[in-house]
Amino acid sequence: MNRVKNKVPHNKASNSGVEFVQAERAAQFIFSKTKLRPKIGLVLGSGLGPFADEFTSATKIPYKQIPHFPESTAIGHAGQMVVGKVKDVHVTAMQGRVHLYEGYSAKEVAFPIRVFARMGIRAVILTNAAGGIHPELVQGRLVVIRDHLNLQAANPLRGPNDERFGPRFPDMSTAYDEKFREIALAASWLLEINAGEGVYAALPGPSYETPAEIRYLRTIGADLVGMSTVPEVLAARHSGIRVLGISCVTNAAAGIVDQPLDHQEVLDTARRVQKQFIALLKAIIPRIAVELG
Repeated sequence: MNRVKNKVPHNKASNSGVEFVQAERAAQFIFSKTKLRPKIGLVLGSGLGPFADEFTSATKIPYKQIPHFPESTAIGHAGQMVVGKVKDVHVTAMQGRVHLYEGYSAKEVAFPIRVFARMGIRAVILTNAAGGIHPELVQGRLVVIRDHLNLQAANPLRGPNDERFGPRFPDMSTAYDEKFREIALAASWLLEINAGEGVYAALPGPSYETPAEIRYLRTIGADLVGMSTVPEVLAARHSGIRVLGISCVTNAAAGIVDQPLDHQEVLDTARRVQKQFIALLKAIIPRIAVELG
C-alpha cells in the first residue's frame, strides 16, 4: 500500500510564499513613487486620517494603485498611502485601514503591515476609534494600549509560516512596546492631554456589542473595545516591528450609558479630538525616531 506522508493541502502549498512576493512587489511600487525611506509607519483609524494631510514633501498613493493592496470600504477611511515628513522624520501613513467586517480575511487585513515590513519599517503607530468600557475612559479620551484581547476568532499568522517574515510562534509578551508607551504618556503629560492606558478587546463586528457582551468584556479585563488593530499588531510583531497603539474613545460601550450607538457619533468625536490627537502624534514621532537610532 502506497502512503503519502505529511502531504500539504494543495491550496496551502500553492499559497506558500505568495504573500511575501506580493508584499515585496507592493513595497517596491511605493518606493518607485518617492525618494523617502521611512522607518516609522502609521495606521490612521476612523476620522483620524487628516493627520497625514499635514505631512511635508508628501506623496499620496491610492490603495487601488498599489499592487495586491486591499481597498478600504469603511466610512471615514480615505483609502490612500501617504509618504512624507513629520518634523523632518520620514514616515508613511495609511489613511484608513480594512477590517474583517468588510469581508476581508485576517491575512488581507494584515497585508499592509507586511508591506511595511518589506519597506524596512521598524516601528508602527496604530490608531483606532474605540468604545470605552472602563468608567474613567470617557468619550473623547485618548488611551495608550497596554495589551489586547483577540476575540475576533481570526489570526493572520494562521497557515504555512514564511520564515522570511518571522518565526512560526512569535512571542506576544510585550506586543505593545513599553518604551513607546512611556514616550506617549510622557508626551501627553507635557501637552496637558489626559491620556489613559488600558487593554483593548478586538471583536469582529460590524454590529456593536450587546450590554451583556460588554459586561463579559469588563469581567475579563477589557478597558476598550473595537473592531480593528489586533491583526495588524500580530503581523507587526511577527516581523519584528515595534508597536505603539493609541485609541480615541469615541463612544461609551453598550450598556455604559442609556443611549443607542451610532457610527456618526464615532466620526464626530474623532473629529472633535483631532487637534489633540495630531499634537500628540507630532510629539511622539520624533522621540520614537530617536529611540530607533
